[in-house]
Amino acid sequence: MKKLLLTRLAFFAMLGALFFLGSCNVLNPNIMLHAGRNYKYDTLSLDTTIGRELKIGPNDIIEFRLFANDGFKMIDIISSSTGNGASANSLIRQGFDYTVDYQGNVVLPVIGSENLKGMTIRQAEDFLEERFAQYYVHPFVLLKVLNQRVIIFPGEPGKATVLTLNNQNTTLLEALALAGGISAGGKAYNIKLIRQQQNPKLKPKIYKIDLSNIDGITDGNTVLQSNDIIIVEPRRYIATRVLSQITPVVSLITSFITIYYVVKRL
Repeated sequence: MKKLLLTRLAFFAMLGALFFLGSCNVLNPNIMLHAGRNYKYDTLSLDTTIGRELKIGPNDIIEFRLFANDGFKMIDIISSSTGNGASANSLIRQGFDYTVDYQGNVVLPVIGSENLKGMTIRQAEDFLEERFAQYYVHPFVLLKVLNQRVIIFPGEPGKATVLTLNNQNTTLLEALALAGGISAGGKAYNIKLIRQQQNPKLKPKIYKIDLSNIDGITDGNTVLQSNDIIIVEPRRYIATRVLSQITPVVSLITSFITIYYVVKRL
């Protein structure tokens, strides 16, 4: 009778340990930004997917070059008083770097502070050409954002990539390919795209994307924006983790029962 009671106690102890491990997420402590089963995701739209370009945002570093006569002549906006013509010409060819502040403003030579927040590269170039037209004949502006990047978690613990967006229309599929693809432990049918809004006080948009079949190609062509976060949901490997977590508990209970019977026989 006592043996049966001890067996039952051991069984319920193991069940209790499993429940504790599962409820406290001890089995999967490495999973980040997990969404519940009934979480309501945002809906992807055409504006979010095909045809949308990168937009300039706070903390972006932009490379700026200015020409006159529709690009025929480069404008020297470096003071000639430096006396170093070779160095100045080298800087002009490479362009100048300016940082967009947290409100989207950037201070440029001659025209001063301008707000470029939310503009695409082409829109910003057109806007600045209009502003410089007050000082130069047919100005031609070239802009390039140097530090726009996204973060990719491919679905395997301990692996992540910070990817610089060199192209203005880098898609989700392209970014995943550049990061090495979805890992063997990732779920292609459960990919979260987290996107910050222009207003930092607003909650980020979170989209769920399924790339497990060909129907997801449209969502896969979503054009990424700076600071997007891509999370491929990792497989949980519950059986393996349960065994690794429960083995010490089972060993402890077995040892307790063994010691109990040894002491009882003495």
